[in-house]
Parts: sequence; C-alpha cells; structure tokens
Amino acid sequence: MSKQERGRPPLPEPLGVPTVDSHTHLEACGAETAADVAEIVDRAESVGVTRVVTIADDLDAARWAAQASTWDDRVWAAVAIHPTRTKDFGPAEQSEVERLAAGERIVAIGETGLDYYWDYSPPDAQREAFRWHIDLAKRLRKPLMIHDREAHEDILRVLDEEGAPEDVVFHCFSGDEDFARRCVDRGFVLSFAGTVTFRKASGLHDAARFVPSGQFLVETDAPFLTPHPHRGRPNEPYCAAYTVRGIAELRGQSAEEVAEAARVNAERVFRLPVVTSP
Repeated sequence: MSKQERGRPPLPEPLGVPTVDSHTHLEACGAETAADVAEIVDRAESVGVTRVVTIADDLDAARWAAQASTWDDRVWAAVAIHPTRTKDFGPAEQSEVERLAAGERIVAIGETGLDYYWDYSPPDAQREAFRWHIDLAKRLRKPLMIHDREAHEDILRVLDEEGAPEDVVFHCFSGDEDFARRCVDRGFVLSFAGTVTFRKASGLHDAARFVPSGQFLVETDAPFLTPHPHRGRPNEPYCAAYTVRGIAELRGQSAEEVAEAARVNAERVFRLPVVTSP
C-alpha cells in the first residue's frame, strides 16, 4: 500500500499551548496556492502548531517559499540551495538566493550544509557553497539552518574555520549525545524531527534528553520523517504534536513544557513575534 493510499495520520490530541514547526516543506506537502497553504496550516493550528517555517532547497522552491510566506501570517520561510544541489551553484544562483534571503519574512538561511550520503554534488562544491551560505547568514544577520547527513566532523570544522553566525540550527539533528554536547557547547540549537520518536534511535534519544531547554526546536521536515507510530504515511506540520509528545516522554516533561520551550526558542532564533501562552 502506498503512502498516499494509506493517507495522512489522524489528527493528534491538541497541545495545551501553541508551538512552532520550525522546518517543513509546504510545497512538497502538495501546496501550490494560498488556499492550499491555509488548509495545511489550519490543520496544524487545530492541534496547537500555530506557526510554521517552510524551507526551500533549490531556486524554484526558494521563490515559491518566499511568496508563500506572504500569503498567510502563520507562515515564514527560509531559503538556500541544498547541499545535494550545489554542483552548479554559480554567481547567478548566488545573486538570486541573496535577493530572496533579504526578504522581511525570510527568517533563516537554509537548508545548507553537507550531505555525504548522496553523491549528487561533489564534496568540494558542497563545502564551497556551505561557506558562501555561512557568509550570507552573517551579512544578513539571519540564522543559519544546517543540513548535516553523515558529515558531522566537516560541518563543525567548516563552521569553526569560517566563524559561525550568531544563531545556528541543526535541522533534523541526527547525532548522539556526544555530538549534541559539542554543538551545545558552541551555542548551537538542535532541531528534532520525527526521527526522535523512532524506537531504535537510541543515540538520538540520549541527545534529546541532554539538550538544554533553551537550545532545541521541534520540526516535521514534512512530508518526510513522519513520527512513530505513523512511519510511512505522509507527514504534515500538525504531526509536530506527535514529536512534541515523544520528546516530552524522553525528557520526563509534560508536552506543554516541551511545546512552550520549542515555541520560545523559535521566537528567539527566528525573531518571530512573541506569543503568550494562555
């Protein structure tokens, strides 16, 4: 049975306080129009996920994300060229990314970084593009949102060599407690996706237990990485509520405490308007 045949997971019980999906791909979730975006975010808001950051990974997606962020006050955006797409990342592409990134509703430069799992772009091209995005984030004074797949050591090395921006977010954090500690010591923020709910992700569980309350975010990376127990079904921003509860169980906290911390951290990192929980 295909993902679409199985359909989306059921709506979870609403969270008691609002939170933020800090990394989703609304276009990949099937959104094309303002009405599509509103429908997806309405579902999320119905369970307490009241704002989302939609992410771009190529120029077309960046243009769409920038536009979509103007359609709905609950939507913000991040733009960059994904490391697997950096093979042909030249001056024209850089100029367009920089133009889009300067937009008022663009709250981060991302996702950028290194991906040594796929071989779509040579490592040297990835590293060169990563350094360029780091510089852009510093020049625009916006957070850097990192994609890190099987590249932990090189990610830290490049950040140390270039000098990290004030705010660095490790999207879909995939390290263990030791790597989490090294990131936290540098002041970085760890964003946890549905993978943190997977039963065999013991290293990731340890990282989620360790990370200080002021240095984590919650994300879906929708339509990918649907949380347990709905792996294999299409993900959407409302499923962040499942991940919030999974993190809460790992940390021995209430879902409301985790949701609140994730929201406050997202407001600080992305400079979002502050919302007071009821």
